[in-house]
Amino acid sequence: MSLAPTVLKSRLRTLPRNVWAVSLTSFLMDVSSEMVLNVLPLFLTGVLGVRTSIVGLIEGVAEAVASLLKLFSGWLSDRLRSRKWLAVGGYALSALAKPFFYFATSWGVVAGARWADRVGKGVRTAPRDALVADSVDEHHRGLAFGFHRAADTGGAVLGLLIALGVVWSVQQSALNLSLATFRTLALISVVPALLAVLSLALGARDVPLPAEKVQERPRITFRGLGKRFALFMLIVGIFDLGNFSDAFLVLRASERGLSIVEVLGMLVTFNLIYSLTSTPAGSLSDRIGRKRVIVGGWLVYALIYLGFALARAGWHIWALYAVYGLYYGLAYGTTRALVADLVPEALRGTAYGTYNATLSVLDLPASLIAGILWQGIGPWKGWGPSAPFLFGGTMALLAALLMATVLKTEGETTNA
Repeated sequence: MSLAPTVLKSRLRTLPRNVWAVSLTSFLMDVSSEMVLNVLPLFLTGVLGVRTSIVGLIEGVAEAVASLLKLFSGWLSDRLRSRKWLAVGGYALSALAKPFFYFATSWGVVAGARWADRVGKGVRTAPRDALVADSVDEHHRGLAFGFHRAADTGGAVLGLLIALGVVWSVQQSALNLSLATFRTLALISVVPALLAVLSLALGARDVPLPAEKVQERPRITFRGLGKRFALFMLIVGIFDLGNFSDAFLVLRASERGLSIVEVLGMLVTFNLIYSLTSTPAGSLSDRIGRKRVIVGGWLVYALIYLGFALARAGWHIWALYAVYGLYYGLAYGTTRALVADLVPEALRGTAYGTYNATLSVLDLPASLIAGILWQGIGPWKGWGPSAPFLFGGTMALLAALLMATVLKTEGETTNA
């Protein structure tokens, strides 16, 4: 994954204004979100006394509730031939949801705020990704998505550092998150969220689609997106069924003995590695092919989840979570670049909507399965917290095998 820093910097200078504006917006929104959402499962279980099955329900519905909006907003951006203002509206809704975390005293209020935030994500995600894809050619697409993910994750690092500072200054505590700490974080998060909306509204511009590539009435259907895209979605769906909410990784860290400060430090390490590897990995996918980079990332994921299942001490979780950032850096942005490689230009919004909506629908059963496996309900009794990670690692191995052997990308200049 090595790439000379001077060459990488030179390539970054070629990225257009839209990529920088979208990346700054994602950076600011992640500063806002990460300081709250990463401690949310600890707030739910430690302060409100919620069971892990309810955490799984909240996190699963948080994505699933936005799934149809992701599909519809992507299709609508193709129909309107406009991406920017749909994305701005989605970011604005997420920003407006942030203050409600401050007032939460029950899991129902937390769920409502979390779901409203994800509705905003559902509105913005597909148009935003399509705007990035529209703004670059195929030879720089991996770099653009890798840089966007790096900026997004850089915001997470800053957000987590702010959270660490708040935890230390408000409670100086070792083990549990307090209500006062959570409310302070929720209040601070409003500021970068509003700045994120302004960044996109003032900095980005829609990219006109050439008249010969315009489809008069794009439809929400797999058929127009092609067989290879449908096969790609099947494989990604298999992977995502075992890719449950990272809230369970945070709970695993707590269960293995890490304090709230140590959990936040672990998350900073993860996001730092993710941010540092995402741009070089995206650029690498432009040169050697998306498929190879994605398969590599999924194999890393499978090994890490096996490690989570076998971990016996808190420092084991910290070390594994650091390497977990490598999986994200390799695969997360690269899969989004591959979506644009596989579909017609005029249907990118619909493709990204379909991609994100399908994964969102699967997030609900994935998180519910994880919660059930964790609690050892029914035939899983006695497996304990290791069970969901064994399941997730197995699904990742299966998906990597299918991606490597079944999905054919010959003839595409940017794919293996």
